[in-house]
Amino acid sequence: SVNPDLASERQTASFSVEKLTALLDGGTEQTRIRRAVVEAIESDPVFSRENQYFQTQNERYEAAVRKAVHLQKKMHEMGWTENGPEYKYIYRALSGDVAFLLHRVFMRSISVLGSDKQIAQWIPLATQHKLIGSYAQTELGHGTYLQGLETTAVFDTATQEFILNTPKISAMKWWPGDMGRSATHTVVFAQLYIHGKCYGIHPFIVQIRSLQDHSLCPGVIAGDIGPKMSFEHIDNGYLLLKNVRIPRENMLSKFCEVRPDGTYVRQGSQKINYFTMTTVRISLISDEVLTPLMKACTIAIRYSVVRRQSKLKPGEQEAKILDYQTQQEKLLPQLAAAYAFHFINDYLQELFNRGYREIQRKNFDMLPELHALSSGFKAVITQHCTAGVEICLRACGGHGYSLLSGLPSLYTKILASCIYEGENTILLLQTARFLIKCFMAADAGQPVPPSVTYLAAVKHGKCPAKNKLDFLSPDIYTEAYQHVAVRLTSSTAAKLQDLIQSGVKKHDAWNQCTVQLVQAAKVSKIYLLI
Repeated sequence: SVNPDLASERQTASFSVEKLTALLDGGTEQTRIRRAVVEAIESDPVFSRENQYFQTQNERYEAAVRKAVHLQKKMHEMGWTENGPEYKYIYRALSGDVAFLLHRVFMRSISVLGSDKQIAQWIPLATQHKLIGSYAQTELGHGTYLQGLETTAVFDTATQEFILNTPKISAMKWWPGDMGRSATHTVVFAQLYIHGKCYGIHPFIVQIRSLQDHSLCPGVIAGDIGPKMSFEHIDNGYLLLKNVRIPRENMLSKFCEVRPDGTYVRQGSQKINYFTMTTVRISLISDEVLTPLMKACTIAIRYSVVRRQSKLKPGEQEAKILDYQTQQEKLLPQLAAAYAFHFINDYLQELFNRGYREIQRKNFDMLPELHALSSGFKAVITQHCTAGVEICLRACGGHGYSLLSGLPSLYTKILASCIYEGENTILLLQTARFLIKCFMAADAGQPVPPSVTYLAAVKHGKCPAKNKLDFLSPDIYTEAYQHVAVRLTSSTAAKLQDLIQSGVKKHDAWNQCTVQLVQAAKVSKIYLLI
Protein backbone atom coordinates (compact mmCIF):
# COMPACT_ATOMS: atom_id res chain seq x y z
CA SER A 1 0.00 0.00 0.00
CA VAL A 2 1.05 3.59 -0.61
CA ASN A 3 2.07 5.71 2.36
CA PRO A 4 -0.83 8.13 3.08
CA ASP A 5 1.46 11.17 3.09
CA LEU A 6 2.75 10.19 -0.35
CA ALA A 7 -0.78 9.57 -1.63
CA SER A 8 -2.03 12.95 -0.41
CA GLU A 9 0.83 14.79 -2.12
CA ARG A 10 0.16 13.00 -5.39
CA GLN A 11 -3.52 13.92 -5.28
CA THR A 12 -2.68 17.64 -5.21
CA ALA A 13 -0.70 17.59 -8.48
CA SER A 14 -1.56 20.52 -10.76
CA PHE A 15 -0.72 18.62 -13.95
CA SER A 16 -1.53 15.32 -15.67
CA VAL A 17 1.07 12.76 -14.66
CA GLU A 18 0.35 10.67 -17.76
CA LYS A 19 0.83 13.62 -20.11
CA LEU A 20 4.12 14.55 -18.46
CA THR A 21 5.26 10.92 -18.59
CA ALA A 22 4.49 10.73 -22.31
CA LEU A 23 6.35 14.00 -22.89
CA LEU A 24 9.46 12.70 -21.13
CA ASP A 25 9.31 9.34 -22.90
CA GLY A 26 8.78 10.90 -26.32
CA GLY A 27 5.15 9.83 -26.81
CA THR A 28 2.53 7.44 -25.47
CA GLU A 29 3.87 4.55 -27.58
CA GLN A 30 7.32 4.96 -26.02
CA THR A 31 5.71 4.96 -22.58
CA ARG A 32 3.93 1.70 -23.42
CA ILE A 33 7.19 0.13 -24.61
CA ARG A 34 9.10 1.31 -21.52
CA ARG A 35 6.51 -0.06 -19.12
CA ALA A 36 6.41 -3.40 -20.92
CA VAL A 37 10.20 -3.67 -20.76
CA VAL A 38 10.34 -2.73 -17.09
CA GLU A 39 7.64 -5.26 -16.22
CA ALA A 40 9.42 -8.03 -18.14
CA ILE A 41 12.77 -7.28 -16.48
CA GLU A 42 11.50 -6.77 -12.94
CA SER A 43 9.38 -9.94 -13.01
CA ASP A 44 12.36 -12.10 -14.02
CA PRO A 45 14.20 -13.44 -10.93
CA VAL A 46 17.52 -13.75 -12.81
CA PHE A 47 17.66 -9.95 -13.01
CA SER A 48 17.02 -9.43 -9.30
CA ARG A 49 19.40 -7.03 -7.55
CA GLU A 50 18.05 -7.84 -4.10
CA ASN A 51 21.34 -9.08 -2.63
CA GLN A 52 23.85 -7.01 -4.57
CA TYR A 53 25.02 -4.95 -1.59
CA PHE A 54 26.01 -8.13 0.24
CA GLN A 55 28.03 -9.63 -2.63
CA THR A 56 31.80 -9.59 -3.10
CA GLN A 57 33.36 -8.01 -6.18
CA ASN A 58 33.76 -11.44 -7.78
CA GLU A 59 30.16 -12.38 -7.00
CA ARG A 60 28.96 -9.11 -8.52
CA TYR A 61 30.96 -9.80 -11.68
CA GLU A 62 29.69 -13.36 -12.02
CA ALA A 63 26.11 -12.22 -11.44
CA ALA A 64 26.55 -9.54 -14.12
CA VAL A 65 27.82 -12.16 -16.59
CA ARG A 66 24.84 -14.43 -15.84
CA LYS A 67 22.49 -11.50 -16.41
CA ALA A 68 24.20 -10.58 -19.68
CA VAL A 69 23.87 -14.15 -20.98
CA HIS A 70 20.27 -14.40 -19.79
CA LEU A 71 19.49 -11.03 -21.35
CA GLN A 72 20.39 -12.34 -24.81
CA LYS A 73 17.93 -15.20 -24.32
CA LYS A 74 15.32 -12.80 -22.99
CA MET A 75 15.73 -10.44 -25.93
CA HIS A 76 15.31 -13.32 -28.37
CA GLU A 77 12.24 -14.52 -26.47
CA MET A 78 10.66 -11.03 -26.39
CA GLY A 79 11.64 -10.06 -29.93
CA TRP A 80 13.84 -7.20 -28.73
CA THR A 81 16.89 -6.09 -30.72
CA GLU A 82 19.93 -4.00 -29.82
CA ASN A 83 18.88 -1.40 -32.38
CA GLY A 84 15.24 -1.48 -31.33
CA PRO A 85 13.36 1.05 -29.17
CA GLU A 86 13.41 -1.30 -26.19
CA TYR A 87 17.16 -1.41 -25.65
CA LYS A 88 17.61 1.88 -23.80
CA TYR A 89 14.81 0.89 -21.43
CA ILE A 90 16.38 -2.54 -20.86
CA TYR A 91 19.64 -0.95 -19.74
CA ARG A 92 17.80 1.49 -17.48
CA ALA A 93 15.63 -1.25 -15.95
CA LEU A 94 18.77 -3.27 -15.17
CA SER A 95 20.48 -0.17 -13.72
CA GLY A 96 23.41 -1.03 -15.98
CA ASP A 97 24.15 -4.01 -13.75
CA VAL A 98 25.17 -6.35 -16.58
CA ALA A 99 28.50 -7.40 -18.07
CA PHE A 100 29.91 -6.71 -21.53
CA LEU A 101 28.87 -3.03 -21.68
CA LEU A 102 31.98 -2.15 -23.72
CA HIS A 103 30.89 -4.68 -26.34
CA ARG A 104 28.53 -2.04 -27.76
CA VAL A 105 31.34 0.53 -27.88
CA PHE A 106 33.46 -2.05 -29.72
CA MET A 107 30.67 -2.50 -32.26
CA ARG A 108 30.05 1.23 -32.59
CA SER A 109 33.76 1.82 -33.22
CA ILE A 110 33.73 -0.66 -36.09
CA SER A 111 30.47 0.72 -37.48
CA VAL A 112 31.80 4.29 -37.48
CA LEU A 113 35.48 3.77 -38.33
CA GLY A 114 35.44 0.51 -40.27
CA SER A 115 35.13 -0.05 -44.01
CA ASP A 116 32.06 -1.76 -45.46
CA LYS A 117 34.09 -4.97 -45.74
CA GLN A 118 35.20 -4.77 -42.10
CA ILE A 119 31.66 -4.07 -40.93
CA ALA A 120 30.43 -7.11 -42.88
CA GLN A 121 33.18 -9.25 -41.35
CA TRP A 122 33.04 -8.22 -37.70
CA ILE A 123 29.57 -6.88 -36.85
CA PRO A 124 27.69 -10.17 -37.45
CA LEU A 125 30.17 -12.00 -35.20
CA ALA A 126 29.78 -9.35 -32.50
CA THR A 127 25.99 -9.24 -32.83
CA GLN A 128 25.81 -13.02 -32.38
CA HIS A 129 28.26 -12.78 -29.45
CA LYS A 130 30.67 -15.17 -31.11
CA LEU A 131 33.28 -12.82 -29.71
CA ILE A 132 33.29 -10.30 -26.85
CA GLY A 133 34.65 -6.86 -27.64
CA SER A 134 36.24 -4.08 -25.63
CA TYR A 135 37.69 -0.63 -26.34
CA ALA A 136 41.33 0.04 -25.42
CA GLN A 137 42.26 3.69 -25.60
CA THR A 138 43.25 5.00 -22.17
CA GLU A 139 46.76 4.13 -20.97
CA LEU A 140 48.42 4.19 -17.58
CA GLY A 141 50.35 7.30 -18.59
CA HIS A 142 47.80 9.09 -20.79
CA GLY A 143 44.04 9.49 -20.85
CA THR A 144 42.40 12.54 -22.36
CA TYR A 145 45.54 13.58 -24.28
CA LEU A 146 45.18 11.11 -27.14
CA GLN A 147 48.18 12.43 -29.07
CA GLY A 148 50.36 11.32 -26.16
CA LEU A 149 49.35 7.64 -26.33
CA GLU A 150 52.44 5.43 -26.47
CA THR A 151 51.17 2.11 -27.82
CA THR A 152 52.71 1.54 -31.27
CA ALA A 153 51.59 -0.27 -34.42
CA VAL A 154 54.43 -0.73 -36.93
CA PHE A 155 53.56 -1.88 -40.45
CA ASP A 156 55.63 -4.79 -41.77
CA THR A 157 55.42 -4.74 -45.58
CA ALA A 158 57.09 -8.16 -45.82
CA THR A 159 54.33 -9.96 -43.91
CA GLN A 160 51.47 -7.48 -44.49
CA GLU A 161 50.98 -7.22 -40.73
CA PHE A 162 50.98 -4.59 -38.02
CA ILE A 163 53.22 -5.29 -35.04
CA LEU A 164 51.72 -3.88 -31.84
CA ASN A 165 53.71 -3.06 -28.71
CA THR A 166 53.26 -1.27 -25.42
CA PRO A 167 56.94 -0.25 -25.25
CA LYS A 168 56.97 1.03 -21.67
CA ILE A 169 54.94 0.65 -18.49
CA SER A 170 53.10 3.94 -19.08
CA ALA A 171 51.91 2.61 -22.48
CA MET A 172 49.93 -0.18 -20.79
CA LYS A 173 46.22 0.08 -21.59
CA TRP A 174 44.54 0.79 -18.28
CA TRP A 175 40.84 0.89 -17.30
CA PRO A 176 39.10 -0.62 -20.37
CA GLY A 177 35.85 -2.28 -19.28
CA ASP A 178 35.47 -6.03 -19.94
CA MET A 179 39.24 -6.24 -20.49
CA GLY A 180 40.14 -7.90 -17.20
CA ARG A 181 38.43 -11.25 -17.71
CA SER A 182 35.82 -11.14 -20.46
CA ALA A 183 36.93 -9.68 -23.79
CA THR A 184 38.28 -11.80 -26.63
CA HIS A 185 38.87 -8.85 -28.96
CA THR A 186 39.40 -5.14 -28.52
CA VAL A 187 39.79 -1.98 -30.56
CA VAL A 188 43.29 -0.73 -29.68
CA PHE A 189 44.27 2.87 -30.37
CA ALA A 190 47.96 3.10 -31.24
CA GLN A 191 50.50 5.32 -32.97
CA LEU A 192 50.82 4.11 -36.58
CA TYR A 193 54.36 3.82 -37.98
CA ILE A 194 55.17 3.12 -41.64
CA HIS A 195 58.80 3.02 -42.80
CA GLY A 196 59.82 4.80 -39.59
CA LYS A 197 57.35 7.68 -39.97
CA CYS A 198 54.60 8.25 -37.41
CA TYR A 199 51.11 8.91 -38.80
CA GLY A 200 49.37 9.46 -35.48
CA ILE A 201 46.66 7.60 -33.59
CA HIS A 202 44.70 4.90 -35.44
CA PRO A 203 42.32 2.10 -34.36
CA PHE A 204 43.16 -1.60 -34.74
CA ILE A 205 41.14 -4.75 -34.04
CA VAL A 206 43.27 -7.04 -31.86
CA GLN A 207 42.39 -10.52 -30.63
CA ILE A 208 43.57 -10.91 -27.03
CA ARG A 209 42.04 -14.24 -25.96
CA SER A 210 41.47 -17.60 -27.63
CA LEU A 211 37.98 -18.40 -28.87
CA GLN A 212 38.61 -22.04 -27.97
CA ASP A 213 39.71 -21.93 -24.33
CA HIS A 214 39.72 -18.17 -23.52
CA SER A 215 43.46 -18.23 -22.75
CA LEU A 216 45.50 -15.12 -23.52
CA CYS A 217 46.96 -14.96 -27.02
CA PRO A 218 50.77 -15.00 -27.53
CA GLY A 219 52.38 -11.68 -26.62
CA VAL A 220 49.33 -10.54 -24.64
CA ILE A 221 49.34 -9.87 -20.90
CA ALA A 222 45.98 -8.79 -19.47
CA GLY A 223 44.07 -8.86 -16.20
CA ASP A 224 41.80 -7.03 -13.78
CA ILE A 225 43.04 -3.74 -12.28
CA GLY A 226 41.50 -4.53 -8.88
CA PRO A 227 39.02 -2.89 -6.46
CA LYS A 228 37.40 0.41 -7.40
CA MET A 229 35.10 2.95 -5.79
CA SER A 230 32.16 1.58 -7.79
CA PHE A 231 31.31 -0.58 -10.83
CA GLU A 232 32.20 -3.73 -8.90
CA HIS A 233 30.47 -5.81 -11.57
CA ILE A 234 32.75 -4.56 -14.37
CA ASP A 235 36.15 -6.19 -14.96
CA ASN A 236 38.10 -3.05 -15.80
CA GLY A 237 41.46 -4.28 -16.99
CA TYR A 238 45.01 -3.68 -18.16
CA LEU A 239 46.62 -4.78 -21.42
CA LEU A 240 50.28 -5.21 -22.38
CA LEU A 241 51.27 -6.11 -25.93
CA LYS A 242 54.64 -7.52 -26.98
CA ASN A 243 55.18 -7.96 -30.72
CA VAL A 244 51.56 -8.91 -31.30
CA ARG A 245 50.97 -9.30 -35.03
CA ILE A 246 47.63 -8.62 -36.70
CA PRO A 247 46.67 -8.63 -40.40
CA ARG A 248 46.84 -5.38 -42.37
CA GLU A 249 43.05 -5.65 -42.78
CA ASN A 250 42.59 -5.21 -39.00
CA MET A 251 43.27 -1.46 -39.09
CA LEU A 252 39.84 0.19 -39.22
CA SER A 253 39.96 1.83 -42.62
CA LYS A 254 36.80 3.74 -43.44
CA PHE A 255 38.75 7.01 -43.45
CA CYS A 256 42.42 5.91 -43.40
CA GLU A 257 44.08 3.01 -45.20
CA VAL A 258 47.54 1.46 -45.43
CA ARG A 259 48.07 -0.15 -48.82
CA PRO A 260 50.20 -3.31 -49.30
CA ASP A 261 53.26 -1.29 -50.36
CA GLY A 262 53.00 0.88 -47.23
CA THR A 263 51.35 3.86 -48.93
CA TYR A 264 49.18 5.77 -46.45
CA VAL A 265 45.87 7.08 -47.80
CA ARG A 266 43.54 9.35 -45.82
CA GLN A 267 39.98 10.35 -46.67
CA GLY A 268 38.66 13.19 -44.57
CA SER A 269 39.78 14.54 -41.21
CA GLN A 270 42.28 12.86 -38.88
CA LYS A 271 39.90 13.88 -36.10
CA ILE A 272 37.43 11.21 -37.21
CA ASN A 273 39.28 8.85 -34.85
CA TYR A 274 37.90 11.01 -32.02
CA PHE A 275 34.34 10.42 -33.20
CA THR A 276 33.90 7.23 -31.18
CA MET A 277 34.67 9.25 -28.05
CA THR A 278 32.08 11.83 -29.10
CA THR A 279 29.58 9.00 -29.52
CA VAL A 280 30.36 7.55 -26.10
CA ARG A 281 30.17 10.94 -24.36
CA ILE A 282 26.72 11.66 -25.75
CA SER A 283 25.40 8.19 -24.90
CA LEU A 284 26.81 8.24 -21.36
CA ILE A 285 24.89 11.44 -20.57
CA SER A 286 21.60 9.60 -21.00
CA ASP A 287 22.73 6.16 -19.82
CA GLU A 288 25.06 6.91 -16.90
CA VAL A 289 24.46 10.48 -15.78
CA LEU A 290 20.84 11.63 -16.09
CA THR A 291 19.31 8.45 -14.68
CA PRO A 292 21.22 8.58 -11.35
CA LEU A 293 20.14 12.20 -10.79
CA MET A 294 16.53 11.35 -11.64
CA LYS A 295 16.59 8.37 -9.29
CA ALA A 296 18.23 10.39 -6.52
CA CYS A 297 15.61 13.13 -6.84
CA THR A 298 12.82 10.54 -6.73
CA ILE A 299 14.24 8.84 -3.64
CA ALA A 300 15.01 12.06 -1.76
CA ILE A 301 11.72 13.82 -2.55
CA ARG A 302 9.61 10.78 -1.69
CA TYR A 303 11.60 10.34 1.52
CA SER A 304 11.04 14.01 2.35
CA VAL A 305 7.29 13.49 2.06
CA VAL A 306 7.09 10.47 4.38
CA ARG A 307 9.79 11.56 6.85
CA ARG A 308 8.44 13.77 9.64
CA GLN A 309 10.75 15.70 11.91
CA SER A 310 10.12 18.51 14.43
CA LYS A 311 7.16 20.89 14.33
CA LEU A 312 6.47 23.95 12.21
CA LYS A 313 3.86 25.17 14.71
CA PRO A 314 3.48 24.36 18.42
CA GLY A 315 0.75 21.82 19.09
CA GLU A 316 0.72 20.36 15.59
CA GLN A 317 2.08 16.96 14.56
CA GLU A 318 5.63 16.74 13.32
CA ALA A 319 5.97 18.23 9.83
CA LYS A 320 6.99 16.54 6.60
CA ILE A 321 10.56 17.62 6.03
CA LEU A 322 9.61 18.62 2.47
CA ASP A 323 7.48 21.37 4.02
CA TYR A 324 10.64 23.05 5.29
CA GLN A 325 11.85 25.69 2.86
CA THR A 326 15.46 24.63 3.39
CA GLN A 327 14.64 21.10 2.16
CA GLN A 328 12.88 22.52 -0.89
CA GLU A 329 15.88 24.74 -1.57
CA LYS A 330 18.09 21.65 -1.59
CA LEU A 331 15.97 19.33 -3.70
CA LEU A 332 13.84 21.33 -6.13
CA PRO A 333 16.80 22.83 -8.05
CA GLN A 334 18.09 19.28 -8.58
CA LEU A 335 14.69 18.24 -9.94
CA ALA A 336 14.62 21.27 -12.25
CA ALA A 337 18.14 20.48 -13.46
CA ALA A 338 17.12 16.89 -14.24
CA TYR A 339 14.37 18.17 -16.54
CA ALA A 340 16.71 20.64 -18.24
CA PHE A 341 19.37 17.98 -18.80
CA HIS A 342 16.76 15.56 -20.15
CA PHE A 343 15.74 17.95 -22.91
CA ILE A 344 19.27 19.08 -23.79
CA ASN A 345 20.12 15.39 -24.13
CA ASP A 346 17.34 15.07 -26.73
CA TYR A 347 18.89 18.01 -28.58
CA LEU A 348 22.35 16.41 -28.47
CA GLN A 349 21.02 13.08 -29.74
CA GLU A 350 19.29 14.81 -32.65
CA LEU A 351 22.43 16.79 -33.49
CA PHE A 352 24.57 13.67 -33.25
CA ASN A 353 22.29 11.71 -35.58
CA ARG A 354 22.48 14.51 -38.13
CA GLY A 355 26.26 14.68 -37.81
CA TYR A 356 26.60 10.92 -38.13
CA ARG A 357 24.62 10.95 -41.39
CA GLU A 358 26.92 13.66 -42.75
CA ILE A 359 30.04 11.74 -41.74
CA GLN A 360 28.71 8.66 -43.51
CA ARG A 361 28.65 10.86 -46.62
CA LYS A 362 32.30 11.80 -45.95
CA ASN A 363 31.26 15.33 -44.92
CA PHE A 364 33.18 16.24 -41.74
CA ASP A 365 32.03 19.86 -41.38
CA MET A 366 29.99 19.18 -38.22
CA LEU A 367 32.76 17.24 -36.46
CA PRO A 368 34.41 20.20 -34.61
CA GLU A 369 31.04 21.44 -33.34
CA LEU A 370 29.95 17.95 -32.28
CA HIS A 371 33.23 17.41 -30.45
CA ALA A 372 32.97 20.77 -28.65
CA LEU A 373 29.32 20.29 -27.68
CA SER A 374 29.76 16.70 -26.49
CA SER A 375 32.89 17.65 -24.50
CA GLY A 376 31.39 20.76 -22.93
CA PHE A 377 28.03 19.26 -22.06
CA LYS A 378 29.63 16.07 -20.76
CA ALA A 379 31.70 18.18 -18.36
CA VAL A 380 28.94 20.54 -17.25
CA ILE A 381 26.20 17.93 -16.90
CA THR A 382 28.32 15.35 -15.06
CA GLN A 383 29.54 17.98 -12.58
CA HIS A 384 26.02 19.27 -11.90
CA CYS A 385 24.51 15.78 -11.66
CA THR A 386 27.24 14.49 -9.35
CA ALA A 387 26.79 17.46 -7.03
CA GLY A 388 23.01 17.00 -7.26
CA VAL A 389 23.10 13.34 -6.25
CA GLU A 390 25.27 14.19 -3.24
CA ILE A 391 22.84 16.92 -2.21
CA CYS A 392 19.98 14.41 -2.42
CA LEU A 393 21.94 11.92 -0.32
CA ARG A 394 22.75 14.45 2.38
CA ALA A 395 19.17 15.74 2.37
CA CYS A 396 18.10 12.29 3.59
CA GLY A 397 20.30 12.47 6.68
CA GLY A 398 21.57 9.23 8.19
CA HIS A 399 19.20 7.09 6.14
CA GLY A 400 20.78 8.47 2.96
CA TYR A 401 24.16 7.13 4.07
CA SER A 402 22.86 3.55 4.16
CA LEU A 403 23.63 1.55 1.02
CA LEU A 404 20.09 0.21 1.22
CA SER A 405 18.71 3.67 0.43
CA GLY A 406 20.22 3.32 -3.04
CA LEU A 407 21.80 6.76 -2.82
CA PRO A 408 25.47 5.92 -2.02
CA SER A 409 25.73 3.56 -5.00
CA LEU A 410 24.18 6.21 -7.25
CA TYR A 411 26.75 8.71 -5.99
CA THR A 412 29.85 6.53 -6.36
CA LYS A 413 28.70 5.46 -9.81
CA ILE A 414 27.99 8.96 -11.11
CA LEU A 415 31.19 10.35 -9.58
CA ALA A 416 33.19 8.28 -12.07
CA SER A 417 31.45 10.10 -14.94
CA CYS A 418 33.43 13.24 -14.08
CA ILE A 419 36.62 11.32 -14.85
CA TYR A 420 36.06 8.69 -17.54
CA GLU A 421 35.67 9.49 -21.25
CA GLY A 422 37.67 12.67 -20.70
CA GLU A 423 38.57 14.52 -17.49
CA ASN A 424 36.17 17.43 -17.19
CA THR A 425 38.64 20.31 -16.94
CA ILE A 426 40.44 19.11 -20.07
CA LEU A 427 37.14 18.75 -21.91
CA LEU A 428 36.14 22.30 -20.96
CA LEU A 429 39.47 23.58 -22.28
CA GLN A 430 38.86 21.74 -25.55
CA THR A 431 35.45 23.41 -25.72
CA ALA A 432 37.07 26.75 -24.95
CA ARG A 433 39.51 26.33 -27.83
CA PHE A 434 36.54 25.88 -30.17
CA LEU A 435 34.81 28.92 -28.63
CA ILE A 436 37.83 31.20 -29.02
CA LYS A 437 38.28 30.13 -32.64
CA CYS A 438 34.59 30.78 -33.38
CA PHE A 439 34.65 34.12 -31.55
CA MET A 440 37.57 35.31 -33.64
CA ALA A 441 35.76 34.18 -36.80
CA ALA A 442 32.52 35.91 -35.78
CA ASP A 443 34.44 39.06 -34.89
CA ALA A 444 35.91 39.02 -38.41
CA GLY A 445 32.46 38.63 -39.96
CA GLN A 446 32.98 35.00 -40.96
CA PRO A 447 30.27 32.30 -40.63
CA VAL A 448 30.25 30.15 -37.49
CA PRO A 449 28.46 26.89 -36.54
CA PRO A 450 24.79 27.17 -35.43
CA SER A 451 25.46 26.56 -31.72
CA VAL A 452 27.70 29.65 -31.45
CA THR A 453 25.89 32.18 -33.65
CA TYR A 454 25.10 34.08 -30.44
CA LEU A 455 28.74 35.19 -30.40
CA ALA A 456 27.99 37.45 -33.37
CA ALA A 457 24.42 38.42 -32.49
CA VAL A 458 24.93 39.94 -29.04
CA LYS A 459 23.51 43.39 -28.32
CA HIS A 460 25.50 45.51 -25.91
CA GLY A 461 23.31 47.14 -23.32
CA LYS A 462 22.05 47.06 -19.76
CA CYS A 463 19.88 44.39 -18.19
CA PRO A 464 16.25 45.64 -18.32
CA ALA A 465 15.27 43.92 -15.06
CA LYS A 466 14.09 46.36 -12.39
CA ASN A 467 13.52 43.84 -9.59
CA LYS A 468 13.98 40.15 -8.87
CA LEU A 469 10.54 39.22 -10.18
CA ASP A 470 11.56 40.40 -13.64
CA PHE A 471 13.90 37.42 -13.80
CA LEU A 472 10.85 35.16 -14.00
CA SER A 473 10.69 36.27 -17.63
CA PRO A 474 12.53 33.73 -19.83
CA ASP A 475 13.60 36.45 -22.27
CA ILE A 476 15.35 38.45 -19.57
CA TYR A 477 17.32 35.64 -17.97
CA THR A 478 18.14 34.09 -21.34
CA GLU A 479 19.56 37.40 -22.59
CA ALA A 480 21.42 37.80 -19.30
CA TYR A 481 23.14 34.44 -19.71
CA GLN A 482 23.88 35.21 -23.34
CA HIS A 483 25.52 38.44 -22.26
CA VAL A 484 27.65 36.63 -19.67
CA ALA A 485 28.62 33.90 -22.15
CA VAL A 486 29.74 36.41 -24.77
CA ARG A 487 31.46 38.70 -22.26
CA LEU A 488 33.52 35.89 -20.74
CA THR A 489 34.51 34.56 -24.17
CA SER A 490 35.38 38.00 -25.54
CA SER A 491 37.32 39.12 -22.45
CA THR A 492 39.29 35.86 -22.40
CA ALA A 493 40.03 36.13 -26.12
CA ALA A 494 41.21 39.70 -25.57
CA LYS A 495 43.49 38.67 -22.69
CA LEU A 496 44.91 35.86 -24.81
CA GLN A 497 45.65 38.21 -27.69
CA ASP A 498 47.18 40.85 -25.40
CA LEU A 499 49.56 38.30 -23.89
CA ILE A 500 50.63 37.03 -27.32
CA GLN A 501 51.12 40.56 -28.65
CA SER A 502 53.24 41.40 -25.60
CA GLY A 503 55.67 38.64 -26.58
CA VAL A 504 54.38 35.72 -24.53
CA LYS A 505 54.53 32.45 -26.46
CA LYS A 506 51.15 31.06 -27.52
CA HIS A 507 51.26 27.97 -25.31
CA ASP A 508 52.32 30.02 -22.27
CA ALA A 509 49.61 32.59 -22.97
CA TRP A 510 47.04 29.80 -23.20
CA ASN A 511 48.16 28.35 -19.86
CA GLN A 512 47.88 31.77 -18.22
CA CYS A 513 44.25 32.02 -19.38
CA THR A 514 43.02 28.52 -18.54
CA VAL A 515 40.94 29.49 -15.48
CA GLN A 516 39.02 32.09 -17.53
CA LEU A 517 38.79 29.68 -20.47
CA VAL A 518 37.16 27.02 -18.30
CA GLN A 519 34.66 29.55 -16.94
CA ALA A 520 33.83 30.76 -20.45
CA ALA A 521 33.25 27.18 -21.62
CA LYS A 522 31.00 26.40 -18.63
CA VAL A 523 28.84 29.48 -19.08
CA SER A 524 28.50 28.89 -22.82
CA LYS A 525 26.95 25.48 -22.13
CA ILE A 526 24.72 26.80 -19.34
CA TYR A 527 23.44 29.45 -21.77
CA LEU A 528 22.61 26.77 -24.36
CA LEU A 529 20.90 24.74 -21.63
CA ILE A 530 18.70 27.69 -20.77
